[in-house]
Amino acid sequence: MKSLKYFAMTAVTLAALAACKQAPQESGEDAAYIGPSEITVTDGHMTPEVLLSLGRLSDPQLSPDGKWILYGVSYTDIAENRSCRNLFVQEVLPGGAGDKIQLTRDGKSISCARWSPDGSAIYFLQGGQLYKAPFTDGSLGERECLSQVEAGIDEFALSPDGSQILYVSQVHSAVEVPSDTDPALDKARAYATEDLMYRHWDHWVETISHSFIAPLGNGKVTAENSLDLLGPDEKFFELPNGPFGGIEQLAWSPDGRFVAYSCKKLSGTQYAFSTNTCIYLYNIVTGETTAVTTRGGYDTTPMWSPDGKHLAWLSMPRDGYEADQVFLMCADVIAPQEGEGQSANPAVGNIRNLTAGFKYNVDGAVWMGDSRGFYFSSLTEGLGAIYRIAVSGEGLERITPEDAWYDFHCPFGETQDGMLLTSYASMEFPTELVAVAVPSRPGSRMEGLTVRLSHENDRILSQLTPHKTEARWIDTVDGQKMLTWVLLPPDFDPSKTYPAIEICLGGPQGTLSQEWSYRWNYLLMCHQGYVVVLPNRRGTTAFGQSWCEQISGDYIGLNMQDYLSAARMIKKEPYIGKIAACGASYGGYSVYYLAGIHGDTYDCFIAHAGIFNEEHMYMTTEEMWFPNWDNGGIPHEYAYEEGQVGPAGDGITFGGIQQAGSPWSNAPKAKRHYDNSPHKLVQKWHTPILCIHGGSDFRVPVDEGMAAFNAARMMGVPAKLIVFPDENHWILQPQNALYWHRSYFEWLDRWTKE
Repeated sequence: MKSLKYFAMTAVTLAALAACKQAPQESGEDAAYIGPSEITVTDGHMTPEVLLSLGRLSDPQLSPDGKWILYGVSYTDIAENRSCRNLFVQEVLPGGAGDKIQLTRDGKSISCARWSPDGSAIYFLQGGQLYKAPFTDGSLGERECLSQVEAGIDEFALSPDGSQILYVSQVHSAVEVPSDTDPALDKARAYATEDLMYRHWDHWVETISHSFIAPLGNGKVTAENSLDLLGPDEKFFELPNGPFGGIEQLAWSPDGRFVAYSCKKLSGTQYAFSTNTCIYLYNIVTGETTAVTTRGGYDTTPMWSPDGKHLAWLSMPRDGYEADQVFLMCADVIAPQEGEGQSANPAVGNIRNLTAGFKYNVDGAVWMGDSRGFYFSSLTEGLGAIYRIAVSGEGLERITPEDAWYDFHCPFGETQDGMLLTSYASMEFPTELVAVAVPSRPGSRMEGLTVRLSHENDRILSQLTPHKTEARWIDTVDGQKMLTWVLLPPDFDPSKTYPAIEICLGGPQGTLSQEWSYRWNYLLMCHQGYVVVLPNRRGTTAFGQSWCEQISGDYIGLNMQDYLSAARMIKKEPYIGKIAACGASYGGYSVYYLAGIHGDTYDCFIAHAGIFNEEHMYMTTEEMWFPNWDNGGIPHEYAYEEGQVGPAGDGITFGGIQQAGSPWSNAPKAKRHYDNSPHKLVQKWHTPILCIHGGSDFRVPVDEGMAAFNAARMMGVPAKLIVFPDENHWILQPQNALYWHRSYFEWLDRWTKE
């Protein structure tokens, strides 16, 4: 029987959904158009409905003349269970920006919008095809479809002169389907493979990404008039690398003669166990490809300097370690000597690590307009910051102030009055455009000054009651200091008692910073009356590489003690009652493990997409480099020269692949890891637990959540299982997201609120 609380919540929800309905359509507007929500916050509290009503700003692009910022905003219709993205511009003005101007009102999303080289037109993708429309003083003219690519276009980049397009599309993979052997079996549904990587993230790998070059202005772009950058012998390699690599992994040279790209030229089992992605140079005249880097780890995001004299990229040095430190690399590009011909490839030399002495990761980088150096973003002591550095590697300097509680993203342009254009977010608001004053630049204003340029969600967020966020540095069991964010509910009264939520971070490498999330939204949590505790335990990436690396091979160790230290810290407060631990992915693993060791620390658990049985996980996940490294790695006594495989019988090399982190390895760290898998501690479970999982999650397969729930019930522990059959590692569909949030808080309320 449903409670009165359920019916009250349903009535409130129906009223909220009614408030979310859009205003009447304007003349010429697509009937399926989704616009900004008209929702009203009546009591000052964030709700899941309010969260999903916010506009999501993304992909800002500065016009060539520096006068306009082009970007997209997605709005959600919960009743229709979909979102739609349209285009906007804002004029760049001295000291700020003009009002936003809406360019499109379509019912089908528009993506990858880019300026033409002269700024007179905008190119974009819709329905998998390329379109072009003239742009004049804040308005978009009649659009023209420029492509007819059967497999569709995923992303694109225009050549510097606008005469060619570089685009990403899908081609058949090595995975076999029935129609490959008999065309008459076109209605059969099966997958056959003789190697690994037959599924990735959330899909069976029927196709993989390739990148193509095609001319513009000479008929429609088709597969027939496009040139694949990968040759016949490389047809089963990905370009760009999946599942998240995009057009940023390819870059035109300023003269349009070359394309630099990042590619892991491996397939099958070798692909699954390696992160060795290299930088290549493709000559569009001769079709010749030369390697810029050949060994090591993860080389990505090639970037030509505006003058064409340098090539830069981001690099993790160690193969197989996806959380290695990210450095900014730079090389000199030497033009062909006289007599070598204009079609010859340039020489690339003097490769140097510009940030070798920098403690933190380089998260994103762009060239300065004069080619003298870079701006880059980095998570630093729990906050996103922007830095600059000279092309020589000298003059590293933080631009944003140390006390700015924001996550600054990668810059995308400079204004004429010395301001750097970027975007930022915080726990208080989602992504917005901002300009940052660059220190010691002619015409710049006060150092550290930031000017908000967009106000996408001000109308809704201004209706919320303020709350307080604290940054606490707490003691760990080994005498170190750990940054722990604490969010207090609106109208906080220390004489009252509040339940608490401790967030267990996924990754395991990552950072709890001033980020904004539409799933793990800490503002939403504190507005439901919870004190939210966010410990940056061992394994987080914004506190130096040694703090980050400690977690590899020690999942059950210091980071678990860090969680318990944060819980003990908050439980000492007189205003804290019951406490829950919640997390996703590795955070879900943390929940499952804490359930077996916490004693009576926690009163409730929630695990989303968590790892439960480490042995089963190793044999069912897809990217094998991750568990192989993190579950034990290559211990010192088994280390080999870079790229060398150990001899058969060494206890860690199987099938020609180093598998030090496998369940069958004799590496000490691996043995300790698997001997303490969460599933081996279920006899100690006694705390109510909610297990949530996506049925299309191939990173942490759904069996993990089902097994954890089954084990809990077998132990007599109160438990609940929620499976979203059509979702992956995340929950993306609007109505699924709303149900996720409601279920999350219903479970917390049941076990932590009196």
